[in-house]
This record gives sequence, structure tokens and C-alpha cells, in this order.
Amino acid sequence: MLTEEAKSSGITNAKHVFFTSLISGAVAGTICDMIFFPLDTLKTRLQSQHGFMKSGGFKQLYQGIRPVMLGSAPAASLFFITYEGLKEYLQPQISPQYHAFIHMGAASLGEMLACLIRVPVEVLKQRKQALLADDSHLKLRTLFRGYGSTVLRDMPFGFIQMPLWEYFKICWKQHVHRECTPLEGAYCGAASVAVSAALTTPLDVAKTRIMLSSITADKKEVKISTMLREVYQNNGPKGLFAGFLPRVGGFTIGGFVFFGIYEQCKKFCDSNLLFASSQRDTNIK
Repeated sequence: MLTEEAKSSGITNAKHVFFTSLISGAVAGTICDMIFFPLDTLKTRLQSQHGFMKSGGFKQLYQGIRPVMLGSAPAASLFFITYEGLKEYLQPQISPQYHAFIHMGAASLGEMLACLIRVPVEVLKQRKQALLADDSHLKLRTLFRGYGSTVLRDMPFGFIQMPLWEYFKICWKQHVHRECTPLEGAYCGAASVAVSAALTTPLDVAKTRIMLSSITADKKEVKISTMLREVYQNNGPKGLFAGFLPRVGGFTIGGFVFFGIYEQCKKFCDSNLLFASSQRDTNIK
């Protein structure tokens, strides 16, 4: 049986992980999405079935920023609350050699939950980025169009990225014999993001085209397999990697900024929340 002190400690740790992930994820996600939005717009237009110039070319690069301002923080927070929470709960119970599987599973579940917020935001954002004039309010079914393709893109992305990030940090810690600094964590994040972004570009192309399809398109037309086949038939392998440079380049730089901010915020929260918790415990005693 757990003692009252152990139970209290467990609850305190859970709260700490929750608030640290909530704050750090929200800050990192919002800042990163604001800074790199123009690159994301260019990538969307390069992948659009309507053509780069017809979708806006180099004009109005911040078109569609409004839904992102509303959705970035909760989506990033939800991902990291799930990811860090599962790590906190499962890692002490499993041998370190199997921790990579925890990272993969936690990242995959985190992406699935985050997509519940991310997908409607992405649909609104990308249709505005491509300058599509939607005369009426989009139906709920349309707003969640691309959920499956987004999950199929983001789950492999997280499945590759997060274990790689953790692995690179472990390798660096073993090399320098200390914990990673936020800057070093940012470099590890950038490397993991570059690999993940490169490997998942075809899925991103399919997801973009599904979200930019006509609102009257039927279910068969917006299946990820249909889109991939159509892109390959019309444009070959080159079409499957449309927007590769802005995606991989932008994601790599964005990964450096994102993980740098995330690690710095987490370090700040760890110091301040733990200090506040210890002060409260001292006062109670």
C-alpha cells in the first residue's frame, strides 16, 4: 500500500507534469507557428492542385493566420500533456532499454488527440492560404475532412521525431556527461524534425490536397490513397515531394526554435513550479 506521503508526491508530480507541458507546449507552439507561417503558406501553395500562382504565389503570405492564432496553443499543449504524462507514468515501470517504445506510443497517441484541434484549424488555414473563396460556412464534416490523412501524416512524424529527439539527447548526455541545455535540446530537435519531415512529405502532399478539395467532393475523391495515386500519375515522384525544400527547411529551423523554446520554458517551469510547491509544503508543515 502507498503511504499518504507517496500518494501526495505522485499527485504533485502529475500536476507538475500537466502544468509544465501545458505552458511549455502552448508557448512553443504559438511562437513557432507565428514566425514560420509564411514558409508554411508557400509550402501549401506549392502542393496545391490549383497551382502555385493561382493559389496566391508570393502574395498575402500571412493569409489564414487567424485560425492558427486560436488553435496552435491548445493543440501543442494537448500533445505534450499526453506525451509527457504517459512518459511520467510508464517509464518508471519499464526497463530503460524499452523506453523508445514508450516514446513512440506516447507520441502517436498525442498526435491523434492533438489532431482533434489541429485538423479544423488546418482546413481553415490552408483554404485561406490557397485563397479559396468559400461562399458559405464550412460544415463540420468539411472541417474534419483530412482527419484521417492528417493522423496518417502526423502519427508517423511523431513516431519518428520524438524517439529520435530523445535518442539524440541521450547520446549527447553520454558524450558530455551532464544534462542537455535548452540549446543542445534544440539542436537535437532540429535533427529529428529534419528526418521526420523528409520521410513524411508525400503524406503531407496528400493531406494538403484533401483539405483543398472542393467542398462538394465525395468520400472516394478525398481518400489518401486516391490522392497519392492521382499525384503520382499526374506528376510522378516529383509531385509526391512537392514543397520538399520549404517543408524540410522550414521544419528544421522551426524544430530548432520550437524545441529550444519548449526546453527553456520547461526549465523555467521546473524551477518555479517546484520552488512554489516546496514553499507550500514548508508552510503546511
